[in-house]
Amino acid sequence: MGEKNTEKKEIVEIRGDRVEVTPDDEKTIELSRTYKFENEEVSSLYLSGLEEITAADMIKANNIMTNDGAAAVIPENTMYFALILASFATGMPVEFFKELRPNDAIRVKRFITQYFFVED
Repeated sequence: MGEKNTEKKEIVEIRGDRVEVTPDDEKTIELSRTYKFENEEVSSLYLSGLEEITAADMIKANNIMTNDGAAAVIPENTMYFALILASFATGMPVEFFKELRPNDAIRVKRFITQYFFVED
């Protein structure tokens, strides 16, 4: 989980005699502004790493919250829990996510919550 996940996957479709390639935007969040991070400009987050999150990662996120004094009855519904999981999914430090503007932080939280709690 320590590696930054910036590689975007592409969807390849064969239609008749031609190949169409489109980016996989399903796991991409467009941010309302561009943020500076490690000499890079970040205007979107690619969260494909959510596919690799395990229950052990969720326990780790809960432990991080507890150690930081952020107790919650239902931690998976909190902003901090979502930002920790986004950190795990992208390999970026949670400190980056804590510096997001409120509308972008809510966008990330909503994405994480929907990813794990919306049924197919």
